[in-house]
Amino acid sequence: MLSPWEWDPKVRWVAVILAAALLVGGGILYGKASGKGEVPVVITGEESQDQAPDSSQEKEPEFIVVHISGAVERPGVYRLPRGARVHEALDQAGVLPEADPHALNLAATLQDGQKIYVPRRGEALPVLTGGWGGVQKGGGGKVNINTASEQELKALPGIGPALARRIIEYRQQKPFRSVEDIKNVRGIGPKKFEEIKDKITVN
Repeated sequence: MLSPWEWDPKVRWVAVILAAALLVGGGILYGKASGKGEVPVVITGEESQDQAPDSSQEKEPEFIVVHISGAVERPGVYRLPRGARVHEALDQAGVLPEADPHALNLAATLQDGQKIYVPRRGEALPVLTGGWGGVQKGGGGKVNINTASEQELKALPGIGPALARRIIEYRQQKPFRSVEDIKNVRGIGPKKFEEIKDKITVN
């Protein structure tokens, strides 16, 4: 039997080529088996569009509804973004020249269903139920001592201008955590606290 070196030169070259092909094929199969020959997955443009977030599912902005009356050009019910302030509501309604908008807390955050009454200069502030305008309301129709304006605080029994300013100065440094904390304000003792405790809140 002839050895491979004794074959015809053409036959030897064919054998070499076949052997090389077998080695290359075996290497590819080994690479696939070991995970090295894995083909990366390509996301087509169509598939990318399917996986893109649907902008139609984005949440719509939330709104609140408030009632504005008093010394304004356009009294009525207004729809405003949640988190809007009193001054933004007055910008919508327009303030009359004789109005006293600073009697209100213009920086206070509006709540859904509130009524805002804008008094005229020199007009006594009314107490509104189910909302606020002249006197800012907290839970149960009480004055919120954490957000009420000086004018609103003065509507409380026994609270004058100087004491109202002290309350505001105190809460700017340290907000009230309970109605009892108001006794920490200079000038509010046990007797005065008894007069106002049922009319104030920190909610």
